[in-house]
Amino acid sequence: MKAAIPFVHIVPAAVFLLALLTAAGCGSPQEVAPPLAGAPAAPKEERPPLFTFGIVYPMAHPFYEEITQLAEKAAEPFSIQLIVKAPEEINLEQQIRMMETMIKQRVDAIAIDPIDSRALVPVINKAVEAGIPVICFEADSPDSKRLSYIGTDHFQAGTAMGGVIERLLKGRGMLLVQTGLAGMEIQQARLEGLLLYLEKHTDIQVMEVRYHEGSSEQALADMEAMIDDHPHFDALVSMDIISGSTSVLVWKAKGLNRDAVAFGLTPEIKEAVHNGQIASVISQNEQDWEHLLIEPLLKATQKIAVPAFVDTGIQEIKKEKQAVAR
Repeated sequence: MKAAIPFVHIVPAAVFLLALLTAAGCGSPQEVAPPLAGAPAAPKEERPPLFTFGIVYPMAHPFYEEITQLAEKAAEPFSIQLIVKAPEEINLEQQIRMMETMIKQRVDAIAIDPIDSRALVPVINKAVEAGIPVICFEADSPDSKRLSYIGTDHFQAGTAMGGVIERLLKGRGMLLVQTGLAGMEIQQARLEGLLLYLEKHTDIQVMEVRYHEGSSEQALADMEAMIDDHPHFDALVSMDIISGSTSVLVWKAKGLNRDAVAFGLTPEIKEAVHNGQIASVISQNEQDWEHLLIEPLLKATQKIAVPAFVDTGIQEIKKEKQAVAR
C-alpha cells in the first residue's frame, strides 16, 4: 500500500453552549462572562472556541466528507472547533498517530471510527486517562475505556442485507460478495449475518467472497475478476463503501443488468440508486450522525452521562425512493 497522507480538516464554529446544557437538565454550563453594556461584539472569526473536538475517520472518502459537513452544521450553534483527520487510505498506524497527536494537542473530546477495535485500545485508553473523553462511531472498541458507541448492530445489518437479496432473487440464484478488511470486526459481523441468513432461509449460492483490504485498486481488479469467473451470477453485494463505489464504476462501464446491493449511503450511491445502477442500499441513517456525534461530545465535556450504546438503526433505500425502517 502506498504511504498514507493524512487528511486534515479544521472547522471553525460559532456561538454558545447554554441552550443544550439547560435542555439536558444536568450539571452547570461553563460560565461565560457577558459583554459589557454597549460594548461592540467581537467579530465572529475572532471569538475563541469554548471547545475543540477531534474526529478521526478510518480513511478519506466522500462518505466521511459528508459526515463532516453534517457535523459542521451541528457545531455551528456552539463555539466549537472541529479537528478532523483521516488517512488517505485505510492505515492503522496512521490512525494511531493521529490519535496521539490529538492527545498532545489536548483536544477536549474525540470521536473515532476505529480501524481495528483491539489495536486502538491502548491509545483510546491513553486519551481517556489524560482526561479526554472518547466515543466510538460506526465501529466500536468495546474493550477500551471509550465512553459510548454510536452505530448499528452490524450482524443485524448483514441479516437485513440477506433479506434484501432473498427478495430480489426470489430465494434462488448465484451471488458474488465483496468486502473490506478481513480482520475488521464490523466487516466480519456484516458478512456473517448475510451468509447465515442466506444459508437458513434461501437456496441462494454464494459463488465467491473477496476482500480488497482497503485498496480501491484491488477492489476494482477483484470485482472484475469475479464477474469474469462467474459470468452467470445474478447479484453482487458490496459490504463496505469502497466496494460500493467500485460496483458503481463497474456497472456503468459494463452496463450490467444484474442486481447490485450496497452498504452505506454515500453521495455516489444515492445517485446510483436514482440512476438504477444500485438496486438497494442498507443505510445506517447517516443523515442523523451530526447530532449523534456532536451532542455526546458536548455532554462528555460537561460530565453529563451519555448512553453506552446509541443505536443508529438501519433502513433500506430502494430505487423507488422508499425507505423501509428496520
